[in-house]
Amino acid sequence: MIEISEIKVSLKEGATEQAALEAGMREAARLLSLAPADIAHSELHRTSIDARKKSDVHFTVSVRFGLRDGLDQQEVISRADAKVSRRIRIVDEDAPSYPAPLGKHARPALRPVVVGAGCAGLFAALTLAEAGLEPLLIERGDNAADRTRAVEHFNTTGELDLESNIQFGLGGAGTFSDGKLTTGTKNPAHRLILQTFVDAGAPREILWEAKPHVGSDILPGVVAHMAARIRELGGEVLFRTRLVDIDRGPNGQIEAVHVSHNGEDEERIACSHLILACGHSARDVFELLDRRGFELARKTFAVGARIEHLQADIDRAQYGPAAGHPALGAAPYKLVAHTKNGRSLFSFCMCPGGEVVAAASEAGGVVTNGASLHARAGKNANAALLVNVNPQDLPGDDVLAGIQLQRECERMAYELGGGAYKAPAQLVDDFLCGIPSVRGGKVTPTYPRGVTWGSINMALPQHVTETMRMGIPELARRLRGFDDEEAVLTGVETRSSSPITVVRDRACHAQGAQGLYPCGEGAGYAGGIMSAATDGIRCAESLIADLVQALSATSRDASH
Repeated sequence: MIEISEIKVSLKEGATEQAALEAGMREAARLLSLAPADIAHSELHRTSIDARKKSDVHFTVSVRFGLRDGLDQQEVISRADAKVSRRIRIVDEDAPSYPAPLGKHARPALRPVVVGAGCAGLFAALTLAEAGLEPLLIERGDNAADRTRAVEHFNTTGELDLESNIQFGLGGAGTFSDGKLTTGTKNPAHRLILQTFVDAGAPREILWEAKPHVGSDILPGVVAHMAARIRELGGEVLFRTRLVDIDRGPNGQIEAVHVSHNGEDEERIACSHLILACGHSARDVFELLDRRGFELARKTFAVGARIEHLQADIDRAQYGPAAGHPALGAAPYKLVAHTKNGRSLFSFCMCPGGEVVAAASEAGGVVTNGASLHARAGKNANAALLVNVNPQDLPGDDVLAGIQLQRECERMAYELGGGAYKAPAQLVDDFLCGIPSVRGGKVTPTYPRGVTWGSINMALPQHVTETMRMGIPELARRLRGFDDEEAVLTGVETRSSSPITVVRDRACHAQGAQGLYPCGEGAGYAGGIMSAATDGIRCAESLIADLVQALSATSRDASH
């Protein structure tokens, strides 16, 4: 197929898939002097918003198409002038797919176990299931429907279910987020991941949007369909089942996992291959690994607060006179400022038209996160404002010191909020001036448990608040109005990433633990839905390769 990128399309022409494809193909045909009959088939490959000039906000699209029989691709491409030719390439990409089912002789005596049904664990288990390995997937939280009810109950009553909440349950922390599917890397698996989501009920536009998202109203149904697919392929999915111990043999070989069902009945499950995709909030799992002598290391993580603005203000700052155009939707942003103290302040998990959510998973701690519905029609925009905490920022040599810092921040936020999981909040101008807030302004906080006006300082390390004060005015130079005096800071955001790495090699094998594959965000190898899903597939493929290699070795030994 021929691909032409960077085709300018008006907001009206790019409003729908069909309109964008037709506009893109009209321009492609003009550039290459093609008649409609010369084009055999076409597809919309990518759309993005170009808002660099506020007076000319438009879409940029890429299209792919095949030619009728008898036309030579190279000859057709040669018709383009030099400026256009750099935007044209021939693509011959096979659609990525899951591994073909292994023969029965290649399957291990014990089925592989996957711990954690977040994005990494789901895609790991699905990959194993597609390969015919009938994995066991265990998840400490609830299925999608029950988990949604648990989250709603907590938001309404303040009664926290420690096993089923915004952090734990089918789909992991990403399920109750904006459902962003953006990634800074290129990997053939990305197309497979997006197609899997679409097959499970996600909107089709994620296949071509440059910044795709699903939304927390759609994601629960998507992950439920994925779990059903794993079962359909012979796998088993157990909810309310928590990992409590791991057995290893003398040579470090994984021999079994111990799990607790509904916090009561304990069971030992024999296994030789274990994908550990526990998520970044499974602190008890990190403590278990440390206690059992698995190799862990500190890693850089980040803490901060959520910032909320009126979405209409962000739209105007990003899109100028085009703000409010129905084809554009709510404007996102992604910002970073490098401050004089040598640190950086950056936005993370920006949720256009979204809300700040109550993301606690431990008693007596306040944690914030952000979420958007698919329509992104909320009044406010929110994002995490984060500053890195490096290993050298932590005291002593305890590998779990980062977890302790997170807990201290969360517990202080709970105290500052006045209990009942209310969150401390402060107006941006008051924060910059170093004075507590006594009331809100034009931006009404969306945190569902309510906020207590005051200061967020005491809930965050000093270098974090110092960097935020230096960085917010810098960010306002990049996005007009970002330092709006009535924007709201709600604390604290501590779970953007894991403070722990479960050490593994390039083939995803844990150090000193044969048959263990640390996976995803919790193990320190991902940072979002797409990277977690990619790592889940990668770990499953490594496991499959190990099985095939072991079979080959056995066959060679038998032949001798």
